[in-house]
Amino acid sequence: MAITAEQVKEPRLATSAPMLDCKRALEASHGDFDRAVAWLRDKGLAAAAKKAAREARNGVVELYAHGGGRVGVMVEVNCETDFVARTEQFRTFAHEVALQIAAANPRWLSAEEAPAEDRESGRAEGLSLLQQPYIRDERKSVGELLQATISSIGENIVIRRFARWELGEDAATELQAHPA
Repeated sequence: MAITAEQVKEPRLATSAPMLDCKRALEASHGDFDRAVAWLRDKGLAAAAKKAAREARNGVVELYAHGGGRVGVMVEVNCETDFVARTEQFRTFAHEVALQIAAANPRWLSAEEAPAEDRESGRAEGLSLLQQPYIRDERKSVGELLQATISSIGENIVIRRFARWELGEDAATELQAHPA
C-alpha cells in the first residue's frame, strides 16, 4: 500500500514520532491510523525503557506564573546532555509540564508516591502528574507525552521534582516540593 505524505502527517502530529517511523507504522497497519498510533506508542515505550537507565543530570528548572501571579510553578526536567537541554523541543516540553502542574494541581509525580489509602481508593491516579490526562490532549496522559518526547528526542528525560504555590493557600494544605 502506498502511503502519502499527507497520511504521515496525522500520526506525526498525534505522537511526535519521526516521519519515517510514522510511515513504517502506517505501512505495518495497512493505513489504519489508530493501529499506527498504537504501534508508534508501543515502539516509543520500548525505546524509552531502554533509555531509562541512562543518567539524566542536565536540563532546566522551568518557572511558570499563571493568573497574574496567583499560581506559581517550579519544575526540574532533566535530560542526558546540555545540547538537548538547550533545544526548543526540550524546553517546550518542560514548559508544557509546568503548565500542566499549574492547571491540574497534581500532588505527586507518580501514583507510586501517593499514600496507600489514596492508591487503594484510586485517588492517586487523578492527582499524580504522570497519570493525569494531558491538558492539551486528554486522549493521552502526561506519562505518554513524556514517553513520546523521549522517543522523539532520543535521550532519557526525567521529570525530577516540582512545586506549586497558590496565593492565599493555607500552610497546612500547601503542596510540598516533590524530591528527587
